[in-house]
Amino acid sequence: EKTVPAGTFPSFMAEGAQLGRRGEHGKALACFNNALKLRAGDKHCLVARSKCYLKLGDTANALKDAEASLENDKTFCKGLYQKAETLYTMGDFEFALVFYHRGHRLRPDLEKFALGIEKSQEAIINCIGSPSSVKLENKEDLCFVSLQAESKKAKQKAQIQLAEDQTWRKQKKPGRNPRTEQQLLGELYADKLYLEKLLKDKDLMESSTKQGVRVAELVWSGISYLESRREFWQQQQPLYARERERRLRRRRWSRDQARRAPEAGRHLLRTVRDIEMLLAGDCPEESCRKAEHMLETIQGWSEEEVPNKSELIGNLHSCIGNAQLEMGQVEAALQSHQMDLDLARQNNLPEAVSRALENIGRAYARSGRFQQALDSWEEKIPMAKSSLEKTWLFHEIGQCYLQLNKAEAAQSYGQKSLQSADEEGDVEWQFHATMLVAQAQVKLKDYWSAILNFEKALEKAKLMGNKAAQRDITAALDDVSRIFIKELDERGEETTLYSLKGFDFSSQNTTGDQLGKDGAESEQSTENQENGKQKEDVRNYDGHGNSKEGEKEPENKEDERKE
Repeated sequence: EKTVPAGTFPSFMAEGAQLGRRGEHGKALACFNNALKLRAGDKHCLVARSKCYLKLGDTANALKDAEASLENDKTFCKGLYQKAETLYTMGDFEFALVFYHRGHRLRPDLEKFALGIEKSQEAIINCIGSPSSVKLENKEDLCFVSLQAESKKAKQKAQIQLAEDQTWRKQKKPGRNPRTEQQLLGELYADKLYLEKLLKDKDLMESSTKQGVRVAELVWSGISYLESRREFWQQQQPLYARERERRLRRRRWSRDQARRAPEAGRHLLRTVRDIEMLLAGDCPEESCRKAEHMLETIQGWSEEEVPNKSELIGNLHSCIGNAQLEMGQVEAALQSHQMDLDLARQNNLPEAVSRALENIGRAYARSGRFQQALDSWEEKIPMAKSSLEKTWLFHEIGQCYLQLNKAEAAQSYGQKSLQSADEEGDVEWQFHATMLVAQAQVKLKDYWSAILNFEKALEKAKLMGNKAAQRDITAALDDVSRIFIKELDERGEETTLYSLKGFDFSSQNTTGDQLGKDGAESEQSTENQENGKQKEDVRNYDGHGNSKEGEKEPENKEDERKE
């Protein structure tokens, strides 16, 4: 049986979204996996995980999650867009165009669907040419052509075309812009230059392998493959799409990635991606082993070989700590994240400091040490940049205070989380923050305020279409309403006893103290009326956010007519 991760669904979702914005897609994938363990089949989480798979190059799983998000709701716009994007990335431009059109019909106001239609059409034209340039001619009846003869003819034509293609390539000099070619091929551009350099060695080109294959044929096949890849990527990503992708790539890693990284640096980046993918794929042991081995290797290198050595070492400590936390080794994880924090502070890396404090707080909270988690997360508060990050952070701090039975502080942070959620306009986080405030007010015995906030949370749950949350809130409202009514009843009995104790039954004092006691009784009567009104409001509540007073209006109107 799969172990249930310690944490809440919204916290995993928010953490995954935040990591995705940083470009740490492997870590984000692990968060979305944990979220789906808590709430299997959630369509929003499936779309988010599909995006991570797509960023990591796993198009098969990306398509699988996108299709799963549409299983119960074929009109889910985010699922339609994600499926279209995945198909476009896979090169299925025609199917991608179909789903872009479906989304555009449902939401014509969203510009991303129109952009998807435009880029899919451009990619299709780049592949097959404009329809106006194709002319079909019917010169003979193909129904009577022998299939065997046709196959033989096609085979001969392919062989002739291959020979002509090789001859043409030998005669033709590369005419493409090297800068454009480098952008299209990426890391493979160095391989293409190496193969083209081999062509100048005539002795090598005339030699053959042990199997009798000419080296020249192998080299030309490699160059042909790279050129076909270049053409495919150019068709898949038109000029404006490549420009957008280029801007996104610049934000993914550190400031040193904008420069041309040395070979060692590129190797390290690939290894870090592998470590994150192993952790996201539920292989924390292998991820930890590989990260520790890489850490030992990189510590022997100089700053010239790895310009951002300290930052990379801190990132490795962070990966090791996350893997150790997944394996249940909380103390070891805390030590790794503390090393990450120390390195970040020594090298003045604010983003790394924020990351380390977040991870330390999560490790403490998972082990039940909520006060230590509070210390880390409260130190992170000034480093939070976006409203969404503040919403998540204030919510987690409020939950810790709630676990420590400090309801006033929990209520305060719940209200801060709600304020940030209102600034962001995120309905789901508005719901979670309102629930936190209501739970804190229940512990403070401020039942009337708790009932009002539960009603607001119920309205948010209805907007989200979350049936399970509606049932839970309705049950909580029933419990709090019963407690509140009982408290009002007890308060009324105490008030009556107090009034009787202050009353003198002797005839001598009935007139002397009458005025003072009348004033006290009027104050108690006013308080009783207020309590009675709140009690009546609670009793008229039907558990679904509606009042039962409306049901009595027809009788009241008939009584007024009779009078």
